[in-house]
Amino acid sequence: MSKSLISRRPAFRRGATSGAQSGPSAGENPLRQLGWKPFFQQQLSLEELGDCEAVRVMAVHRSQIEVAGEQGEESVLVSGGLFEDAEEKPTVGDWLLLNRATRKPERRLERSSLFRRMAPGGQGVQLIAANVDNVLIVSSCNHDFNLSRVERYLALVREAGCRVCLVLTKADLSDDHEQYREALRHHRDLPVVLVNALDTDSIAPLRDWCGPGETLALLGSSGVGKSTLLNSLAGTELAATSGIREDDSKGRHTTRHRALYSISGGGLLLDSPGMRELGLANAEHGLAETFADIGELAQQCRFADCAHESEPGCAVRQAMESGELDERRLHNWHKLEREVARNNRTLAQTRADDRALGQFYRSVQGHARARKSGEDE
Repeated sequence: MSKSLISRRPAFRRGATSGAQSGPSAGENPLRQLGWKPFFQQQLSLEELGDCEAVRVMAVHRSQIEVAGEQGEESVLVSGGLFEDAEEKPTVGDWLLLNRATRKPERRLERSSLFRRMAPGGQGVQLIAANVDNVLIVSSCNHDFNLSRVERYLALVREAGCRVCLVLTKADLSDDHEQYREALRHHRDLPVVLVNALDTDSIAPLRDWCGPGETLALLGSSGVGKSTLLNSLAGTELAATSGIREDDSKGRHTTRHRALYSISGGGLLLDSPGMRELGLANAEHGLAETFADIGELAQQCRFADCAHESEPGCAVRQAMESGELDERRLHNWHKLEREVARNNRTLAQTRADDRALGQFYRSVQGHARARKSGEDE
């Protein structure tokens, strides 16, 4: 069994100069290489500048996190009241302020972007990564290619406000690349790169997406070649890989943890396990951007509340019947809209239940304190 990604991730050390994974060289700003930007600097008070040290979360474990900063890497405990709220807990890519004396987190800085999904089973929200600049959505040129899944990822990424590129791996295993370009004709503003992840020249166009101080995330289902692509971009083996199964063209799952890697070019790479479930919530803007063509057609419908099913004068249905719009695309839009609405209601109810439970606990504690005070008197 291969070692976990955390054990494979090379340490970020100040002044390291050897190997493809070296940290910043002498004279370079370690925080800048870790993705520190004015957006984060402006959040610090004068007191915090003196008392605290900014560190970035590189990996998350159950009760501790791995962080990197000007002093190198270290492990930090995150249990306790500071991060009780699930959406406030640190995730990979977050920036924290550590007290210089106690080495304990004081607070988490506001995020420039945040990727999250409904937790499997619909129990709240699960954080994926924060403060990501660019995203490569990774699919493959085989039976695993699924346009509806790509659109789901697009909605997630565009909701976060990141730049995005679609990477189709294993291009060397397919003789018909045009079928994939044709399938993507409704996404003409989406950059698409076909690669053989093992070929250095093939992935050259992707290096512009992980420049100095930029954080690049790789998102995709299990087995599409994310770990191989990450290794090729980094120039060394950061993540374990394995071959594809011949019966269904699917790769074997290798990534087991989300982790952030600093590479010699100055960028940072996020590798993430393939996710079987990617429930969308609070993603209305991302959906609108991903299905902008349908939104424009909907504005031409005769009725403002048109459901695009059997209503007269429906421009969306007319576009589908003429071949301008794919039925699959319309069906996926309807499906994702319903899912977002359903998950939003679930989250709202969960938050209301949590507030009610918190008020109940505080009430019980208040009565207990009052009773004890009366007995003491």
